[in-house]
Amino acid sequence: MPYGDVTLVPGMRRLTAADLDIGYEATAEETHASNSPDAPRLAPDNPMLLTVKRLLPSFGGVIFTGPPGTGKTYIAAQIAEAIAGDLARVRYVQFHASYQYDEFMEGFVPTKSGFKRRDGAFAEMCHAAASDRDHTYVLVIDELSRADAARVFGEALTYVERSKRGLEVTLASGKRLIVPNNLEILATMNPVDRGVDEVDAAFERRFAKIRIDPDRAVLDEILTSGGVADELKLKVMGWFSMVNKFARDNPAAAVGHAYFINVDGVDALRDIWEYQLQFAVDRAFRLDPENRTIVETGWKNLFVDVPGGWDGKQLSTSPDESVTDDAQ
Repeated sequence: MPYGDVTLVPGMRRLTAADLDIGYEATAEETHASNSPDAPRLAPDNPMLLTVKRLLPSFGGVIFTGPPGTGKTYIAAQIAEAIAGDLARVRYVQFHASYQYDEFMEGFVPTKSGFKRRDGAFAEMCHAAASDRDHTYVLVIDELSRADAARVFGEALTYVERSKRGLEVTLASGKRLIVPNNLEILATMNPVDRGVDEVDAAFERRFAKIRIDPDRAVLDEILTSGGVADELKLKVMGWFSMVNKFARDNPAAAVGHAYFINVDGVDALRDIWEYQLQFAVDRAFRLDPENRTIVETGWKNLFVDVPGGWDGKQLSTSPDESVTDDAQ
């Protein structure tokens, strides 16, 4: 019989990607940690996992805080999956400037006959966890500081505290909600976001915070696994240490190791600068042209003696000399 431009033999079974377990559904079930599906699952004795497990019984949740490109979302996703044991019990929410209470807790949506009440993401996870006390559920909030977090949580903010779990909270609609003990909350935030002060004030007593900083050792692993030549790798690591030293006085200058996750050589480094890093550097040093020149020149020096590279002026110190013990 005809099927598109192909004629199938009568009686032949047509297999779909789902039948072969290679379609979207299979991929969604098998992958984890969102942006690195091939990464190994966390070992039970992973130090970060053990730390989070130790903190959660005492706090309402854990916030991973650090500059962009340090893998906060990746870490949160891996830990969420390890704690829940099943992706079906993990939910991801991303806060942004327009994110509101009605999306997170409850709201009203239009229907043909008027409006109806609808549970938000947090209320849905509370109900799911409360109906399945034998398992752990995890809500991952990405970019917590991008919204007015206290307003988004509303009345429930008090009840995420461990001492208040299991108590009823009355929502704006008059409906009752219980935040169960088997619902864990993980969140990420950038410490230079405009909403950080509000998050700190609202969550300081209720959530534990773990700093995730640019990591030279992780960068070494990334570049080594990408097959970057040793000489070039040392130059990149020297620049990485140099620029992150500026972040002590200028937090916006921090450059995370995850920027280099797909680097396998010179061309990839050129692309990272052309399409990502130069804009981050311009923003961080827009009021500090002298140090911006140092950072830009340091990057150009990576390509000295490389065919097609930039002919930038040499820094006063070599890339290797700029690596200090406290940057490692």
